[in-house]
Amino acid sequence: MSAAGDRGEDRRPPPACLYVGSVMHARLRPKPHRFRYRVFTLLVDLDRLEETDRLSPLFSVGRMNLVSFRARDHGGRGAQPLADWARDTFAAHGIAVARVRLLAYPRIFGFAFNPIALFYGYGAEGALAGVIAEVRNTFGERHHYVLPAGPERARAQKALHVSPFLSMEHVYRFALPAPDARANVSIVERDASGPVLTALLSGERRALTTGGLLAALARTPLMTLKVVAAIHWEALRLLAKGVPVHRHPRSQPTGRAARAALAAAEARGTKDAAASR
Repeated sequence: MSAAGDRGEDRRPPPACLYVGSVMHARLRPKPHRFRYRVFTLLVDLDRLEETDRLSPLFSVGRMNLVSFRARDHGGRGAQPLADWARDTFAAHGIAVARVRLLAYPRIFGFAFNPIALFYGYGAEGALAGVIAEVRNTFGERHHYVLPAGPERARAQKALHVSPFLSMEHVYRFALPAPDARANVSIVERDASGPVLTALLSGERRALTTGGLLAALARTPLMTLKVVAAIHWEALRLLAKGVPVHRHPRSQPTGRAARAALAAAEARGTKDAAASR
């Protein structure tokens, strides 16, 4: 037996880490618009939250701190543990996972807003099996897109009104490789004529330590407040450019009605694409 085995060392990766980088949006139509902001994200193993809670005195799980994580900010609305909710959600879509890691903005001074959070589901052999993209808007609504892992971009019909400057008749194309030394997220929003918006989130891995947290906060102070401020600032810029506004749907279809609505929207997009050829 090796010396490491004799000492009983834990060869697993740390229960959580940080990714320090940026988020970029590039709108192509009807008016070009682009922005980039510095951000940092938290990647946490949802089955190791107690260990994560002990990584730094500046970081807590489920309690107020300078930086914190609360499982209730994500997933379903019930009392089910977040890791179990994610596994059940994957299973309902035919994806078997053993371990789930969540990439999201943490709370800073108790506040967070996550336009998107990503649940990475890993199979029993450790390979990425699927991703749940949790998308939310400023109206307090959220939607979960369950996507299989694979070499091609995953496709999903848009199901949640996110921006008043983007139509609901769009399709998302996701590229979501498993985070490693870097985290890279790419989402392209398309209509029948082609890409409308590209969103990129990227970052380099950093240890979740007191020093790592202080460095990330010094680079992006009050980051989560700035996320919300930036949403409204960029909206004002789009209004000034004369970008058309799409009103929020009066009601959100659910269950069977939602599937019918999404199928109809996808069929319309296919017909429009054929007509434009």
